Amino acid sequence: MSTRRVLLASRNLHKLAELRALLADLPVEIVCPLDVGIAEDPTEAGLEVWDTFAANALAKAAWFRARSGLPTLADDSGLCVDALEGGPGVHSRRFAPATCVGADGQDPANNRHLLGLLDDRADEERGAHYECALALLDDGLQVVTSGRVDGRIATEERGSGGFGYDPLFVVPEFERTFGELPPEVKAERSHRARAVKAMRTWLV
Repeated sequence: MSTRRVLLASRNLHKLAELRALLADLPVEIVCPLDVGIAEDPTEAGLEVWDTFAANALAKAAWFRARSGLPTLADDSGLCVDALEGGPGVHSRRFAPATCVGADGQDPANNRHLLGLLDDRADEERGAHYECALALLDDGLQVVTSGRVDGRIATEERGSGGFGYDPLFVVPEFERTFGELPPEVKAERSHRARAVKAMRTWLV
């Protein structure tokens, strides 16, 4: 079977590496926008304006497919915290106010901001889940799959693995954060892994 090129509608190198690893056994080559000559465009910042992960994923897939002509896979995912009424949700990427973002970047600022908001919450009030929507667009094809993993927010960052909120997200069956767990465990149990598992048939 010949290898199929699929464009990932993201410039996030962590997502690119994670998806490549999750799909390494399939005859699929996951390429990023720069691989196919799509320079960064300010318009991209306005693609994720919808109130669901699925709608945002579809918007990104459509934008990048129109510019590449390739089958295009887009991911939109985030952290939903019970005590924040499901927030930050679709706003997970830029959750912390710009004034809180230091030299270490957006992800650490997001984690600090979340810990501050939950500072007085007991463990039983720190429930959360990760959610992921994957959209695939190709000629005559539009597929959206989703994945979810439940857990809670730790009281401090633990572990250096993963990215984003992973050092704060405790997986109950292990009582360890995704930042502490080996990559192969996350590859089996994460929200993105579950969405990818549902998408595999369509990718080939």
